[in-house]
Amino acid sequence: MPVRVLMPALSPTMTEGKLAAWKKKEGDQVKSGDVIAEIETDKATMEVEAVDEGTLGKILVPAGTEGVKVNDVIALILEEGEDASALAKANGGAKTEAPAPVAMQPKAPEPRAPQVTAVETAPGGGSRPTGAEFSGSAAGAHRLAPGASAPSLPSAQAHEGERIFATPLARRMAAQAGLDLARITGSGPQGRIIKLDVEAALQGRGAAPVTTRAPAAPRPAPPPAPLPAPSAEPVALGTPYQLVPHSSMRQTIARRLTAAKQQIPHFYATIDCEIDALLTARAAINAKAPATGAGAYKLSVNDFVIKAAAVALRRVPAANAAWSDEGVVLFERVDMAVAVALPNGLITPIIRHADGKGLAQISTEMKALAARAREGKLKPEEYQGGTFSISNLGMYGIKDFAAVINPPQGGILAIGAGEPRPVVKNGALAVATVMSCTLSADHRVVDGAVGAAFLQAFKAIIENPIMMLL
Repeated sequence: MPVRVLMPALSPTMTEGKLAAWKKKEGDQVKSGDVIAEIETDKATMEVEAVDEGTLGKILVPAGTEGVKVNDVIALILEEGEDASALAKANGGAKTEAPAPVAMQPKAPEPRAPQVTAVETAPGGGSRPTGAEFSGSAAGAHRLAPGASAPSLPSAQAHEGERIFATPLARRMAAQAGLDLARITGSGPQGRIIKLDVEAALQGRGAAPVTTRAPAAPRPAPPPAPLPAPSAEPVALGTPYQLVPHSSMRQTIARRLTAAKQQIPHFYATIDCEIDALLTARAAINAKAPATGAGAYKLSVNDFVIKAAAVALRRVPAANAAWSDEGVVLFERVDMAVAVALPNGLITPIIRHADGKGLAQISTEMKALAARAREGKLKPEEYQGGTFSISNLGMYGIKDFAAVINPPQGGILAIGAGEPRPVVKNGALAVATVMSCTLSADHRVVDGAVGAAFLQAFKAIIENPIMMLL
C-alpha cells in the first residue's frame, strides 16, 4: 500500500500553508530523511523530510499551491515492489485530499458557539488566550464591497441546530466580518468551510451578514450619500504599474497591524537618551573581544538596547504585560521580540530570558536569529510568544517614529538614530549624541505613569551601561 505524505503542522496553531516547492519529482527514489518539499507559512519556509523509503509515485498538490490544509495528502510514495497500479487504489481514483484523521473528527452535533483551540475570538475581532499558550494572532476586519449582493447558498448544516464544520481560521474570519457560517458552502473535505470560502463570501458571492439585533423602526430621514464604487485599479488610470501578488507574510502583516490599530488603544511617549557613554563602552568592549573563533562577537548599539529594555522591564514589571478578557497578563520573564526586516515584510525573532543574558550572548543569538529569519529558516518557537518588542530604524537615519504594537503584547519600543544634538549641561550649551526612543503602549494594560516609569528606567540604564550588570 503506498505511503501517504501528509501536509505537516509546523506550529500548534497552523491550519493551512503553502506548498512552496518540491525537491523531488515523480519517479525519484526517496530515502528516510530526504528533503522532499518546502512548506511556506506566513512566517517562514520549512523543509519536509521523508520518513519512509520508496519511490515518489504521485505528487497530488503542485508546487505553489496555497491554502493546503494540515493533514491533506500531498503525495504518495510507492514502497518496494509496488507499481503505478497501486496509486489509484491508495488515492481512491481521483481524490487529492485525505479524510480527516479519526482523532480530528467533530463530536456529535451540539448547538453551541464555535470553539477555537489556541486563541478564542473575542467580540470585535480581537483575540484572547484560552489556556497556558498566549501567542495568538489577531486578524483585521473584512467587509462586503458596497452594493455587493449576498445570495443565499446551500447551508453548511444538514439540519438546523447541527454543528457547522469549519476550520478555526474560517471561523475567526467569519466572526470578524459578521458573516453567518450557516449560509456559506464549504469546499473543503466533507463540506468543511475553509478560508477560501469565507473570502469568496466577503466578495459578495457566498454569505449574508449576521443580524445582531432587530432593526429600529423606520424614521423619515434623508438617505446617506452613496459610497464611491471600489476601483479595480490599484493606481490612477493611465499610470504604468506592476501588480505584485500578496505573499502569505504580507497578508498576515496586513491583518495583524490593521487589527492592532483598530482594537488596541495606543498611547505614545518619547524620551531622549544620551548615548556617548554607551558608544565609548561599546568601542572598548569590541576592541578587547575575540575577532575569530567560536567565542567571537562584535556588539552593536541594538544589543545594548535589547539588554537595557529587558532590564528596565524587570525593574518595572507592570510594563511587561498584555491584555486578556479575563485579566491583565503579567509575564514572569522577559522574552524580547526584535523586528527584523525581510525582502517581503518583517518578522520578530525572540531573545528568551533577555534580562538574564550578557551582551555577548545577546549579540550572538540576535545575529544567528536574524540570519535564519532572512533565509526563511526560523522555527515557530523562535518567533512565537514574545512579551515585548523592539523596532530599531536608527541604522536608516530615522530620528524618531511610533511603532504599531505587535498583538497580543502590551508594548513596543521604537529606537531612532543616535545623532549629535545641542544639550544644556551645568547651565552651558554642549553637544551630545542623543537617541530618541518612543514607547507605544496598550492603554488597557499600561497606564501613562507605568509607561513613564519604564522609559525612565530605560534611560538610566542606556545612559549608564554599567547598570546593565546590576
